[in-house]
Amino acid sequence: MRVLVTNDDGIDSPGLHALARVAIAAGHDVVIAAPDEEASGSSASITAHDAYAVTAAGGRGRIRVREETFPGLDAPAHRVYAAPALIALLAAHGSFGPAPEIVLSGINRGANVGHAILHSGTVGAALTGGLNDGRGLAVSLAVANAEEHPHWETAAAIVARVLPLIADQPIGTVLNVNVPNVDAGGAAALALLEAPLARFGIVHTTVTESDDGHIDLAIADPSARFDTGTDAALLAGGAATITSIRPVVEAERRVLAPAATL
Repeated sequence: MRVLVTNDDGIDSPGLHALARVAIAAGHDVVIAAPDEEASGSSASITAHDAYAVTAAGGRGRIRVREETFPGLDAPAHRVYAAPALIALLAAHGSFGPAPEIVLSGINRGANVGHAILHSGTVGAALTGGLNDGRGLAVSLAVANAEEHPHWETAAAIVARVLPLIADQPIGTVLNVNVPNVDAGGAAALALLEAPLARFGIVHTTVTESDDGHIDLAIADPSARFDTGTDAALLAGGAATITSIRPVVEAERRVLAPAATL
């Protein structure tokens, strides 16, 4: 299948390269297109930088793209000066060759669990793929801090197990996968469990003070409040998790009575 590999950590990320190697080894037709620099927290933003702005009058814009090559990666690669969701959107419109049937996003350095995935650029790219006649797979490795060594090969081994599954799903399917950061020697024994989203993510941001024209934020650890069986709880317990998520759809609950108007 035609596969776009992207991320929000930037095109030079080892996690991106590990993900691309898995897709290439599986025999897919792979193209790499990823941000020139880190774009974490960009959600499904379609912003670009180092670009000519789209004007209302002309309706046109230009986004800078530069071809790259990486040792050991036999796939075309593009450094794109834009957010990951915009890259996925550009790919859907044929900017990097045939439109992708699967958008692989990651491997992100740090978990993306709970309802906080709304803010993730990794997840935003996968959702954009699902919205544009493809499928999306967001993959994250639960690296706790900058000092911790990331075991990319462990996440890659889980991706190799999930790729046939996502390829067999209907168009519009988007899966979010999180992998514990354990040595690759134990990857084969890792349980892969389907799980609902936790209420929070790995961290929870709270406002602590607001004065003098500034708002102070603090990061709280919500791990004690993870509900049993959620993606965050299972990941903390040492399992890899998979959650099927949906791009934006209408809510089932109506806010107006039938035939009513305001």
